[in-house]
Amino acid sequence: METCLNPAWTGINERTFLAIKPDGYQRRLVGEIIRRFERKGFRLVAMKMMQASEGLLKEHYIALQNRPFYDRLVKYMSSGPVIAMVWQGLHVVKTARVMLGETNPADSSPGTIRGDFCVDVSRNVIHGSDSKESAQREISLWFQPDELVCWQDSAESWVYE
Repeated sequence: METCLNPAWTGINERTFLAIKPDGYQRRLVGEIIRRFERKGFRLVAMKMMQASEGLLKEHYIALQNRPFYDRLVKYMSSGPVIAMVWQGLHVVKTARVMLGETNPADSSPGTIRGDFCVDVSRNVIHGSDSKESAQREISLWFQPDELVCWQDSAESWVYE
């Protein structure tokens, strides 16, 4: 993956994959979710709305293929539009996971996306990479390298020392 910032600031070049799931799209939460990541200071470097194919989703969720809910998950994720995104910033993988809240909304704190907007674990609004390695894998599944837009954030000096 190409980086867009000064190589000396390698931590700021970290990227994560987020996907607003069909329930988040249908409930009109896209703007609110994007707003939270922008306000945090992260940089959006790729985004697209798409109807994810069954093949893409099976590859994306391959680690869950032996779980009893796998087929339901793939069917649900292909049931409506998904907003796929790549965000960049310092510790973005870890911070995004905290901002999302726990997978089960009942365990999520108020102030997190799932804590504020979700009730049912099967309708938990958003997916986020759980590690740097899974972020790289997921980004390469959902985006071509030329779809990642490098741009200079004029507010960067107000976010990073």
